[in-house]
Amino acid sequence: MSNEKLEQILQKQQTQMAGPDTDQREDDIIQLVGFVVGDEEYAIPILNIQEIIKPIEYTRVPSVPDYVLGVFNMRGNVMPLIDLAQRFHLGSSKMTSQTRYIVLRGETNGTGVGGNAGFVIDRLTEAIKIHRNRIDPPPETLVKDKGMIYGIGKRDENILTILKVEALLKREF
Repeated sequence: MSNEKLEQILQKQQTQMAGPDTDQREDDIIQLVGFVVGDEEYAIPILNIQEIIKPIEYTRVPSVPDYVLGVFNMRGNVMPLIDLAQRFHLGSSKMTSQTRYIVLRGETNGTGVGGNAGFVIDRLTEAIKIHRNRIDPPPETLVKDKGMIYGIGKRDENILTILKVEALLKREF
């Protein structure tokens, strides 16, 4: 991949991560991956996903919050495995044939945001393209979890909670 193409991709990713209140041009589309945790559908920007894998074996570690299931080794990289259902106070995820791990790429630059991590989801839904002008900021009533929510996407048939990747990757353990 050429450096020019990589720069374009990185610039587009930075624009998407900036938030729904910035540049709201009509033709500005964000690509997301939708997934279900509990009974709710969530989404994250596709550019933040390293990969999506079927569940693999993990090792429990002591003295971490309940939502941290442990660590797993993916091609020589050891990373934490986080149960999003527990993180969102929805109980524990039940492992089924549709369960997947979404591996998100993070940065290690001293901002408190950790490196890569895996997140347990109940199932994938679809790839989603949504215009930035159809994404509202999080409602004021979500003060406690507002830091984790990028915005609320309005679709024809429902709404979609779009999560902030940097908030998911922030280490609290």
